[in-house]
Amino acid sequence: MDIFIDGPRLVLAGDFDVRSTWEVRTALYDHLAAHEDDVVLDLSQVAAIDMTALKVLAVATRYAQGHGHHLTLRGCCPAVRRMLLVSRMHRLLEVEPSAVSA
Repeated sequence: MDIFIDGPRLVLAGDFDVRSTWEVRTALYDHLAAHEDDVVLDLSQVAAIDMTALKVLAVATRYAQGHGHHLTLRGCCPAVRRMLLVSRMHRLLEVEPSAVSA
């Protein structure tokens, strides 16, 4: 898993699964603590996600809300959106609508 910082945006690349949750969790909480603004987690380069990763995102979302911030997921591919729906995590996580191509 590669993690890039772009202002208030945290960009993930690779598979977000049990093997990378600790690394992402640490980067995400550090990023939330360092920014006064809302944080966007860009998943446009994430091809797959598992339940462990979704749980990390759910807990981070509650943490952000408890500190007066929003954590928004951006660029979710169809496979990630499917996991969000199947797990019902779409009810807990703020996900930007996908862009409609013309």
